[in-house]
Amino acid sequence: MFNGKTKSDELGGSAPVSTSTSLIGAGTTLKGDITSNGDLRIDGTLVGNIHCSAKVVIGANGNVQGDINGQTADIMGKVTGTIKVKDLLQLKGGSLLNGNIQAAKLQIEPTANFNGECHMTPAATDSKTADQKTSSSSKSSPEIKKDFKYGEVAPA
Repeated sequence: MFNGKTKSDELGGSAPVSTSTSLIGAGTTLKGDITSNGDLRIDGTLVGNIHCSAKVVIGANGNVQGDINGQTADIMGKVTGTIKVKDLLQLKGGSLLNGNIQAAKLQIEPTANFNGECHMTPAATDSKTADQKTSSSSKSSPEIKKDFKYGEVAPA
């Protein structure tokens, strides 16, 4: 218990990865921008922008007046602003979004309300995979051209 070792020492000495979720609780109003490397959940009110490298969740009572940038997002409350996610954006039942969307994947439940424009972008991993396939296929099979005249037999 008090042997002087930290949890990272016990787990092999590597730096701990942020797996915690930051929470803005119901009844809380925050004015300003939020930047987070871990998951973020808003159940209160935020007047400002969100920059998150993980998942953003806007709870049923959550209200965001600003732009959201993240890896994925689940919206159950109200958002007024632009949402840009690199992977999946889910607009859950009862949510209200007044603003534009930019996402690789989009799921909108029937009772969600969305007013704005939607731009679908390729997922980051999909575009890299496609580029790798194109470059590897062009390297592995060189193109050979040979002109033949009518009536000439091609060599075996």
